[in-house]
Amino acid sequence: MKVLFATTNPAKVKKYKKALEKKGIELLTIQDIEKQIKIDENGENAVENAIIKAQSYYQITHIPTIGMDNNLYIEELSSKEQPGTHVKRIHGKELNDEEMIAYYTDLIKKYGGRVNGKWVYGMAICNKGEIYTTSWSKENFYLVDKPCKERNPGYPLDSISVMPKYNKYWLELTEEEKQENKKQDNVEEIVQFIVEHVK
Repeated sequence: MKVLFATTNPAKVKKYKKALEKKGIELLTIQDIEKQIKIDENGENAVENAIIKAQSYYQITHIPTIGMDNNLYIEELSSKEQPGTHVKRIHGKELNDEEMIAYYTDLIKKYGGRVNGKWVYGMAICNKGEIYTTSWSKENFYLVDKPCKERNPGYPLDSISVMPKYNKYWLELTEEEKQENKKQDNVEEIVQFIVEHVK
Protein backbone atom coordinates (compact mmCIF):
# COMPACT_ATOMS: atom_id res chain seq x y z
CA MET A 1 0.00 0.00 0.00
CA LYS A 2 1.04 3.62 -0.55
CA VAL A 3 1.58 6.03 2.33
CA LEU A 4 2.56 9.67 1.99
CA PHE A 5 5.38 11.06 4.12
CA ALA A 6 4.67 14.80 4.16
CA THR A 7 8.29 15.89 4.07
CA THR A 8 10.93 17.16 1.67
CA ASN A 9 13.66 15.93 4.01
CA PRO A 10 15.47 12.93 2.43
CA ALA A 11 17.02 11.87 5.74
CA LYS A 12 13.60 11.36 7.35
CA VAL A 13 12.43 9.18 4.46
CA LYS A 14 15.67 7.17 4.35
CA LYS A 15 15.39 6.34 8.05
CA TYR A 16 12.12 4.39 7.65
CA LYS A 17 11.80 3.53 3.94
CA LYS A 18 13.46 0.09 3.84
CA ALA A 19 11.87 -1.14 7.06
CA LEU A 20 8.41 -0.07 5.83
CA GLU A 21 8.93 -1.72 2.44
CA LYS A 22 9.47 -5.02 4.26
CA LYS A 23 6.02 -4.48 5.79
CA GLY A 24 4.43 -3.89 2.37
CA ILE A 25 4.30 -0.10 2.63
CA GLU A 26 5.59 2.13 -0.16
CA LEU A 27 6.55 5.58 1.09
CA LEU A 28 5.63 8.43 -1.21
CA THR A 29 7.01 11.93 -0.72
CA ILE A 30 5.74 15.36 -1.61
CA GLN A 31 7.87 15.22 -4.78
CA ASP A 32 6.09 12.00 -5.85
CA ILE A 33 2.61 13.54 -5.69
CA GLU A 34 3.64 16.79 -7.40
CA LYS A 35 1.54 18.82 -5.01
CA GLN A 36 3.06 21.30 -2.63
CA ILE A 37 1.12 23.50 -0.29
CA LYS A 38 2.27 26.28 1.95
CA ILE A 39 1.97 25.07 5.52
CA ASP A 40 2.16 27.39 8.49
CA GLU A 41 3.93 25.24 11.06
CA ASN A 42 2.73 27.27 14.01
CA GLY A 43 2.39 24.45 16.53
CA GLU A 44 3.88 24.86 19.98
CA ASN A 45 5.74 21.55 19.86
CA ALA A 46 6.86 18.74 17.54
CA VAL A 47 3.59 16.78 17.78
CA GLU A 48 1.42 19.80 16.94
CA ASN A 49 3.54 20.59 13.88
CA ALA A 50 3.42 16.94 12.81
CA ILE A 51 -0.38 17.00 13.02
CA ILE A 52 -0.53 20.18 10.91
CA LYS A 53 1.59 18.54 8.17
CA ALA A 54 -0.29 15.23 8.19
CA GLN A 55 -3.76 16.81 8.12
CA SER A 56 -2.86 19.36 5.46
CA TYR A 57 -1.61 16.78 2.98
CA TYR A 58 -4.25 14.16 3.78
CA GLN A 59 -7.00 16.69 2.99
CA ILE A 60 -5.49 17.18 -0.48
CA THR A 61 -4.47 13.61 -1.36
CA HIS A 62 -6.74 11.34 0.74
CA ILE A 63 -3.70 9.06 1.07
CA PRO A 64 -2.76 7.94 4.61
CA THR A 65 -0.23 10.62 5.57
CA ILE A 66 2.66 10.81 8.03
CA GLY A 67 3.75 14.16 9.41
CA MET A 68 6.92 14.51 11.45
CA ASP A 69 8.73 17.31 13.21
CA ASN A 70 11.74 17.54 15.48
CA ASN A 71 12.60 20.16 18.06
CA LEU A 72 16.07 20.92 19.35
CA TYR A 73 16.85 21.92 22.92
CA ILE A 74 20.30 22.99 24.09
CA GLU A 75 21.00 22.69 27.80
CA GLU A 76 23.16 25.81 28.01
CA LEU A 77 20.61 28.17 26.42
CA SER A 78 17.85 30.07 28.20
CA SER A 79 14.23 29.20 27.41
CA LYS A 80 13.95 32.27 25.16
CA GLU A 81 17.05 31.26 23.18
CA GLN A 82 16.03 27.64 22.56
CA PRO A 83 15.67 26.64 18.89
CA GLY A 84 12.69 24.42 19.82
CA THR A 85 10.30 24.30 16.86
CA HIS A 86 12.43 26.77 14.87
CA VAL A 87 15.57 24.69 14.27
CA LYS A 88 15.78 25.75 10.60
CA ARG A 89 13.94 29.07 10.76
CA ILE A 90 16.29 31.61 12.29
CA HIS A 91 15.15 35.26 12.52
CA GLY A 92 12.39 34.49 10.01
CA LYS A 93 14.70 32.94 7.40
CA GLU A 94 14.64 29.26 6.39
CA LEU A 95 18.26 28.06 6.42
CA ASN A 96 19.71 25.44 4.09
CA ASP A 97 21.96 22.68 5.43
CA GLU A 98 25.26 24.57 5.20
CA GLU A 99 23.72 27.75 6.64
CA MET A 100 22.44 25.72 9.59
CA ILE A 101 25.90 24.28 10.24
CA ALA A 102 27.41 27.77 10.09
CA TYR A 103 24.76 29.28 12.38
CA TYR A 104 24.96 26.59 15.05
CA THR A 105 28.76 26.34 15.08
CA ASP A 106 28.92 30.13 15.61
CA LEU A 107 26.37 29.82 18.43
CA ILE A 108 28.24 26.94 20.07
CA LYS A 109 31.53 28.89 19.95
CA LYS A 110 29.94 31.43 22.33
CA TYR A 111 29.45 28.63 24.87
CA GLY A 112 32.98 27.26 24.79
CA GLY A 113 32.77 25.05 21.72
CA ARG A 114 30.56 22.31 23.15
CA VAL A 115 26.93 22.17 24.35
CA ASN A 116 24.60 19.38 25.44
CA GLY A 117 21.69 18.70 23.08
CA LYS A 118 18.34 16.98 23.11
CA TRP A 119 16.05 16.20 20.18
CA VAL A 120 12.31 15.83 20.77
CA TYR A 121 10.44 14.16 17.90
CA GLY A 122 6.75 14.18 17.09
CA MET A 123 4.95 12.05 14.53
CA ALA A 124 1.32 12.14 13.44
CA ILE A 125 -0.61 9.92 11.06
CA CYS A 126 -3.80 11.09 9.42
CA ASN A 127 -5.87 8.22 8.03
CA LYS A 128 -9.58 8.16 7.23
CA GLY A 129 -10.10 11.34 9.22
CA GLU A 130 -8.45 9.96 12.38
CA ILE A 131 -5.25 11.36 13.91
CA TYR A 132 -2.71 9.17 15.71
CA THR A 133 0.36 10.63 17.42
CA THR A 134 3.54 9.57 19.13
CA SER A 135 6.58 11.36 20.54
CA TRP A 136 10.08 10.35 21.60
CA SER A 137 13.39 11.99 22.38
CA LYS A 138 17.10 11.50 21.86
CA GLU A 139 19.68 12.84 24.27
CA ASN A 140 23.11 11.76 25.52
CA PHE A 141 24.94 13.64 22.78
CA TYR A 142 26.64 16.99 22.45
CA LEU A 143 27.09 19.55 19.69
CA VAL A 144 30.50 21.01 18.83
CA ASP A 145 31.73 24.07 16.95
CA LYS A 146 33.83 22.11 14.44
CA PRO A 147 31.88 20.08 11.85
CA CYS A 148 33.15 16.80 10.46
CA LYS A 149 33.58 16.45 6.68
CA GLU A 150 30.62 14.10 6.24
CA ARG A 151 27.10 15.36 5.50
CA ASN A 152 23.64 13.81 5.94
CA PRO A 153 21.35 15.79 3.59
CA GLY A 154 18.31 16.92 5.56
CA TYR A 155 19.97 16.42 8.95
CA PRO A 156 22.88 18.89 8.81
CA LEU A 157 23.38 19.00 12.57
CA ASP A 158 24.52 15.36 12.43
CA SER A 159 27.81 16.90 11.19
CA ILE A 160 28.36 18.65 14.52
CA SER A 161 26.81 16.03 16.82
CA VAL A 162 29.12 13.80 18.85
CA MET A 163 28.19 10.55 20.62
CA PRO A 164 30.08 10.48 23.95
CA LYS A 165 29.85 6.68 24.14
CA TYR A 166 32.09 6.37 21.08
CA ASN A 167 33.70 9.83 21.15
CA LYS A 168 32.79 10.13 17.46
CA TYR A 169 30.61 12.30 15.27
CA TRP A 170 27.30 10.59 14.46
CA LEU A 171 28.33 10.47 10.83
CA GLU A 172 31.58 8.66 11.61
CA LEU A 173 30.01 5.73 13.46
CA THR A 174 30.71 2.22 12.13
CA GLU A 175 27.82 0.12 10.79
CA GLU A 176 27.75 -1.82 14.06
CA GLU A 177 27.61 1.40 16.08
CA LYS A 178 24.87 2.73 13.79
CA GLN A 179 22.80 -0.40 14.37
CA GLU A 180 23.15 0.05 18.11
CA ASN A 181 22.20 3.71 17.70
CA LYS A 182 19.09 2.72 15.69
CA LYS A 183 17.76 0.98 18.77
CA GLN A 184 18.15 4.24 20.69
CA ASP A 185 16.33 6.02 17.85
CA ASN A 186 13.26 3.77 18.38
CA VAL A 187 13.21 2.94 14.65
CA GLU A 188 11.51 -0.43 15.12
CA GLU A 189 8.88 1.04 17.44
CA ILE A 190 8.16 3.92 15.06
CA VAL A 191 7.84 1.55 12.09
CA GLN A 192 5.38 -0.54 14.11
CA PHE A 193 3.42 2.59 15.05
CA ILE A 194 3.16 3.53 11.35
CA VAL A 195 2.10 0.04 10.28
CA GLU A 196 -0.62 -0.15 12.94
CA HIS A 197 -2.23 3.12 11.92
CA VAL A 198 -2.04 3.17 8.13
CA LYS A 199 -3.50 -0.26 7.35
